[in-house]
Amino acid sequence: MSAVLATRIAEDFAAAAHASGDLQRQRAMQALTERGLPTSRDENWKYVNLRPLEKVRFTPATGEPQAPVTAQDLPAPVAHYCRYTFIDGVFAPALSAPTPNAGVLVKSMKAAAARANPISTPDLRFALLNEAFATDGAQILVEPGTDCQTCVELVFVAATEGKAGASYPRVSFHVGAGAQVGLIERHVSIGSDASFINCAVDVSVARDASVKHYRVQQTGARAIWFDTLTARLAENARYQLHSASLGALSARSTVHVQLAGERSEVGLFNVSVGGKNQVHDTFALVEHIAANARTEQSFRGISAGRARVAFNGKIIVRKGAHGTDSRQSLRGLLAGADAEIDVRPQLEIYTDDVRCNHGATAGKLDDNMLFYLLSRGLDRETAQRLLKWAFLEDVVAKIEVPELRRQIEQSLAGQLNEAAALKELL
Repeated sequence: MSAVLATRIAEDFAAAAHASGDLQRQRAMQALTERGLPTSRDENWKYVNLRPLEKVRFTPATGEPQAPVTAQDLPAPVAHYCRYTFIDGVFAPALSAPTPNAGVLVKSMKAAAARANPISTPDLRFALLNEAFATDGAQILVEPGTDCQTCVELVFVAATEGKAGASYPRVSFHVGAGAQVGLIERHVSIGSDASFINCAVDVSVARDASVKHYRVQQTGARAIWFDTLTARLAENARYQLHSASLGALSARSTVHVQLAGERSEVGLFNVSVGGKNQVHDTFALVEHIAANARTEQSFRGISAGRARVAFNGKIIVRKGAHGTDSRQSLRGLLAGADAEIDVRPQLEIYTDDVRCNHGATAGKLDDNMLFYLLSRGLDRETAQRLLKWAFLEDVVAKIEVPELRRQIEQSLAGQLNEAAALKELL
């Protein structure tokens, strides 16, 4: 982190009224000052476009947004999911439709005076920035034994330009033993498309619980979006994370999952489509701490125009985590002469008796498959479209909420400039 940037962050923190006298925020700011924000010289951050940070303001956006946000501006709701909307990181009751779900409690952190768990992992430095500045967020508490697989939808709307203020979405999601729950998390922009968003999500899944977490990033064309998600799984816990990255000029997602209980399981399924000058980067770290845990990781990315799409998947098997079963499948597709795809699987194994495999490919459409479709009478454009959709659907089809899956497919079609042909393919 440059001295100029560090000074500006410190000045914005000092000017933030909510930070005064808050010990936890001050500790986060001190840790951030000591460690500094990452730079392109850091191995796990070399694909990220960090230059736009020089032009944003870190103080949280305050007051009403320049353009009023209405329900019509938001994504269509998903049936049976109660909606909670946040504007620039602050709960907006007028745009929310909370309905009571037995065993599920959703609170505004600001209204409940609640705080998420402090971030301690050294590499998650943007989470420290969120911890220092965030003014509100969603706290979700799921009681043990609750069965609510269609449950909560969070919509985070960035409505302020980055030069005027930042948006700090924050989620604390704690699932009790034996519960089954579904969560949809959306990030969108309204009004200015040049927002600065820094999101932090903390997930804990107790023993025998099961969580299906769907995340969709569709922020503005000039937005800067940084995201940090940490999750910890207890014995026999299951956590599925489905992520779709579509928007933003520069987007970076950092995921850190700890399999702390025996026989815990995590599935990370990510799809990313970048065009024009977009940069999408994801770093996903899974730590196998306990024995007999399982990881499945799948990534599909398409890069067109002059975009760069990157995915770095790292799995660490700690000493004593025998019986580990991990599988990685990372694939990228180049759809432009100036586009770039970077996929990087990593394995660190410190014990015996494990089964780990990984595969990574990056390239253009398969010439053999294209020839096969052309030989069946399809024109080249249709054949290429079919191959692109088959490539993405390998991951998108795993989304088990049909209405949400359809919305994501429509957004992917728009990102690929093929919305008009969607009906022919689905």
